[in-house]
Amino acid sequence: MSYLFTSESVSEGHPDKVADQISDALIDNFLAFDKDSKVACETLVTTGQVVLAGEVKSKTYLDVQKIARDVIRKIGYTKSEYMFEANSCGILSAIHDQSQDINQGVDRSNPEEQGAGDQGMMFGYATNETDNYMPLALDLAHKLLIELAALRRENKEIKYLRPDAKSQVTIEYDDSHQPVRIDSVVISTQHDDFDEEATMLAKIKKDIINILIPRVKAATKPELQKLFNNQIKYHINPTGKFVIGGPHGDTGLTGRKIIVDTYGGKGAHGGGAFSGKDPSKVDRSAAYATRHIAKNLVAAGVADEVLVQVSYAIGVAEPCGIFIDTKGTAKVGLTDGEIAKKVEKIFDMRPYFIEQRLKLRNPIYSETAAYGHMGRNNEVVSKKFYAANGEEKTVEVELFTWEKLDFVDKVKTEFGI
Repeated sequence: MSYLFTSESVSEGHPDKVADQISDALIDNFLAFDKDSKVACETLVTTGQVVLAGEVKSKTYLDVQKIARDVIRKIGYTKSEYMFEANSCGILSAIHDQSQDINQGVDRSNPEEQGAGDQGMMFGYATNETDNYMPLALDLAHKLLIELAALRRENKEIKYLRPDAKSQVTIEYDDSHQPVRIDSVVISTQHDDFDEEATMLAKIKKDIINILIPRVKAATKPELQKLFNNQIKYHINPTGKFVIGGPHGDTGLTGRKIIVDTYGGKGAHGGGAFSGKDPSKVDRSAAYATRHIAKNLVAAGVADEVLVQVSYAIGVAEPCGIFIDTKGTAKVGLTDGEIAKKVEKIFDMRPYFIEQRLKLRNPIYSETAAYGHMGRNNEVVSKKFYAANGEEKTVEVELFTWEKLDFVDKVKTEFGI
């Protein structure tokens, strides 16, 4: 019996993503000037207002207002009619020192004994149904909004777009869990005001189907292009008018899009958000590490699909446990428990070693804060930062290190593949 599976994404202009991007910009700026910074910062955005809150231990001092305004400007909130605009919004900072009670559980005289920044369980997932080992529905949902943002910035083929948008893709799978077709696509995009609502809706639907969809289809590999057909059900701005959007239309908070950030509902999620947290917080670093494990296992041929769980006690370096679920797709003649034992030998999951292996004490987080933390391109980029005292710093960093397939050979050796 065939079945349907759905995932959603949200654009960089969605209010929750605005909050995530501001929080991660603060993380990057702290780490750029002090790699040992401990940061947990949350952002709230609403009509004409940004509120920053959180705990920080760092040797550097930042102009947090400038950082927040730069993020908002880059996203595209640059017009007063949006009721949330980079130059005029109020910014309130309530950031204060990190609790020593928490810090004593993390810092150690021997860095290798660094404890986990919190308790909890984190999950990583990978599947071979796409080239980037991500679930197909989520991958397409992200691609739709990345292309929509590109069209907005180009301002040529579609000239009425505003920054806020959401997408949703439903895929039909057969009994063998292979994608058969795209069943439906939902896109809600903020837009400039039109004189007549009916004309507006017809124009937006036509442009999405005739301009956006072909661009996304062309960017997918040939065997997936066949999933696009003329039977797709399109729901384009299904509520009608969407002029009021962004932080004016809906309050945004850091960490409210954790399923969009990970696997779109496939696999599992431990509940902890990523954005605004330095890598001593295992909510973030261990989630990246488990994705790294899952992707390398699938790429090595251990299984077609892998879910990895790791768990921690606050202040303790060694994980409480590592769990593997191959969903019955293992190819190595081992139980999932036996696979987990081998994974423990290959990947050191103590927090310090995760940070070192994935180069997490670098300012690499702004790029993660929209369109998903997983399935992204591993690349080296140059970034420039400015301290409150006028100091300028340019750093070269490697992004999305957890997406590297650098452990495939080790996995194959351990599993005899």
